[in-house]
Amino acid sequence: MKIRIGYEMIYDCPQPTPMILTLSVHYSRVSDIIIPDHLIADPPVPHTAYRDTFGNWCSRIVAPEGQLRLFTDAMVKDTGQPDVVVPQARQTPVEELPDETLLFLLGSRYCETDRLSETAWQLFGRSPTGWGRVQAICDYVHQHLTFGYEHARPTKTAWEASQEQTGVCRDFAHLAITFCRCMNIPARYCTGYLGDIGIPPPYGPMDFAGWFEAYLDGRWYTFDARNNMPRIGRVLIARGRDAADVAISNTFGPNILKSFKVRTDEVIEG
Repeated sequence: MKIRIGYEMIYDCPQPTPMILTLSVHYSRVSDIIIPDHLIADPPVPHTAYRDTFGNWCSRIVAPEGQLRLFTDAMVKDTGQPDVVVPQARQTPVEELPDETLLFLLGSRYCETDRLSETAWQLFGRSPTGWGRVQAICDYVHQHLTFGYEHARPTKTAWEASQEQTGVCRDFAHLAITFCRCMNIPARYCTGYLGDIGIPPPYGPMDFAGWFEAYLDGRWYTFDARNNMPRIGRVLIARGRDAADVAISNTFGPNILKSFKVRTDEVIEG
């Protein structure tokens, strides 16, 4: 399967504004890239790139005064297979976890393990360990939260989403991640492209998607509390502790995001 991916963002800046952009396909998918997802700016601006703490590829630019259009139009190949499901995957005891996973047991900006630990153990303390426990968490979050873009706000935390019982995909992921960490299962936030491949209409507006990965039985597995079903065609952009680590843009000055579009479509050949 081939998937066409891309975005377009138009910023209006009253003065030159430094930006950090996390928009490139993750290095783990580099071998799948058919048409590169180079960052294109109109008007052209110089940019440099670096790897962040989590290995994500980030770009640095200074947006000029006035309007700046950032876009890309790329293509990747994909297996066309849904997310892997391994019900027998076991939970690893904390003392046996690899050092690099321990960070993903701790609280973070949007995932307040201290505020939700007691709730987590009340809800999931008697559920099966391993895959079954993570799935029980996804089932609960999927049912507990009502999805809606009108419920989105950049400051919303897992605890607030739980209290308000509303959110967007990132809120579903944050709450599930927090519950996993409370139950001693490392969990990390993921952002990327996820289209409607294999899903019947009607389709909602396209956006970057948020999901998470849980560490079970020696590897990381994909889970999605928002959709709560295996999906086809995820294209990872970045991973981190939560959405604060993988923001598509960090801007260091006043600006207005005047337009925002994302595309991810299966390429039908023949």
